[in-house]
Amino acid sequence: MSSQIENYRIFAVKYAHFERRSDDNFIGGDSHDVPMPLDYFVWAVVGNTRTFIVDTGFDQLMADKRGRTITNPVERGLQKIGISAASVEDVIITHMHYDHAGNHALFPRARYHVQDREMAYCTGRCMCHHALSHPFEPEDVKSMVGRLFDGRVRFHEGASEVAPGITVHWVGGHTNGLQIVRVHTERGWVVLASDASHFYANMQEHRPFPIVYNVGDMLEGYETAHRLAASPNHVIPGHDPDVLARYPAHDRETEGWIVRLDAAPR
Repeated sequence: MSSQIENYRIFAVKYAHFERRSDDNFIGGDSHDVPMPLDYFVWAVVGNTRTFIVDTGFDQLMADKRGRTITNPVERGLQKIGISAASVEDVIITHMHYDHAGNHALFPRARYHVQDREMAYCTGRCMCHHALSHPFEPEDVKSMVGRLFDGRVRFHEGASEVAPGITVHWVGGHTNGLQIVRVHTERGWVVLASDASHFYANMQEHRPFPIVYNVGDMLEGYETAHRLAASPNHVIPGHDPDVLARYPAHDRETEGWIVRLDAAPR
């Protein structure tokens, strides 16, 4: 890894919401069965000279198809923090599920960083099984294949440096090729766990989320994320509304919508 490590700012940008109950968020259910909704995020990693987007979310058409509510389109959220989607040159895809790999036309200049085994997974025999294929959208997969032939995909295998201070790490579990993203900030190493853990409770209580390819890899992924982070408070789950309560807002206008993960939790 390069010795010149930059401190990045990290923004969690909420773009959608889905009402859900806790019984649906853990393998084996939950005896409390209380409201436990999902928030949907993309993340912006902003350095002195380069910006990286982690995951691309979905648009209104997909929200309508999947019964989700767009709260603010991804492009609007990025604009609020001064990022033009058309100018972004690097997008890291944690995995290819519909809520992480949509918005096909939003980043026309970007190269996409994905794990080898995620592309093999979402184009291979596992997609013959509805239980594994239903979180994927064929058009998302086709778009990534198109970028591949346009020279706009960079593959990673296991752990890899994307830029000084930004690394990706395969953990699998939720999908066969899911990767988490480690980012160096002023407060230390922050890990964007994405769907390695949907909620804080999944990883803190070692209770896996029920959409899963490999339960063992999911449980080991919790350990990997914490090992890579500066502390447990530096691991960010993928869909927990509590992220917006724990971290300071970008500004008054984006309270409850966009927060700074490079800042200390409140």
